[in-house]
Amino acid sequence: MSPRQITVLGECVADAFTEPANASNELALRVLPGGGPANTAVALARLGTPARFLARLSGDVFGRLFRAHLEASGVDLSHAVRAAEPSTLAVAELDAHGQAAFSFHAQNTADWQWTAGELAQVDLSGTACVHTGSLALVREPGAAVVEDFLAAAAPHATVSIDPNVRPLLVHPEVYRARLAHWCALADVLRLSEDDLELLLPDTSPEQACDVWHAAGARLVVITRGAGGALASLDGERVRVPAVPTRVVDTVGAGDSFTAGLLHHLGARGLLGGRLTGLRLDDVAEACRFAAHVAALTCSVAGPNPPWQSQVTQLVAADPV
Repeated sequence: MSPRQITVLGECVADAFTEPANASNELALRVLPGGGPANTAVALARLGTPARFLARLSGDVFGRLFRAHLEASGVDLSHAVRAAEPSTLAVAELDAHGQAAFSFHAQNTADWQWTAGELAQVDLSGTACVHTGSLALVREPGAAVVEDFLAAAAPHATVSIDPNVRPLLVHPEVYRARLAHWCALADVLRLSEDDLELLLPDTSPEQACDVWHAAGARLVVITRGAGGALASLDGERVRVPAVPTRVVDTVGAGDSFTAGLLHHLGARGLLGGRLTGLRLDDVAEACRFAAHVAALTCSVAGPNPPWQSQVTQLVAADPV
């Protein structure tokens, strides 16, 4: 079965990675297109799911880089807004384990300026799933517009949300205040173990799943890095191990996991409504596939999701 279109809404960010410079008073940066929603859209398209990206792309040098990158990966930008504002910049420093710490330059940038009129003409009749999250859901003035768009999309499509908490830019309390509302809108909630600690401190993953189920999310998936993933479907749980890999960095790994999860479910015709036909075995299989996608992303530098052929090769080589 060919997967139906997935529409992704959110930011595209210039990820600038620090590199050794030629002189002590210089800083060298290697800039790659990033941002959680953009990474997810790219990963979906590379896996073979028709992916449409609703973004506000600047006309500056970074925005031109974003557009070329997205189009080269097969992402549909027909509804992307040509924004007058500058692009958002995130400077990443990697630790010895490949984990990135980001500092953001995001004041009055293009990604957060959504208006209702910009989204009013988006046709969702061919869309099986709408995915969003990260800063687009919490940065004003556009956050409320994005939430209204999700509410309008819910009768027509499965809704997926990844909070992707960025505490240096938006205080976690802002996420906590809105999370119950997001769960009421969402069918799928995918988040990391770090997100969990910021959203519900000192709460076990199982307890957190129950809290978010009670708020309305049917499928909750918590990714735990090398610890794999915990998935909970209406309270039924399954744990899926991580796929061993040589980690270069973990940038974009969670976004790739989300894309792998949604691609796998969509390819089996399980998206497009309230997940009524979804079984725990389906979830486990989709999470195993998503773990392979994430492992391949960790094996290369920056947010560079794998193509379908690479995942197929890795899955075939995995004895599990």
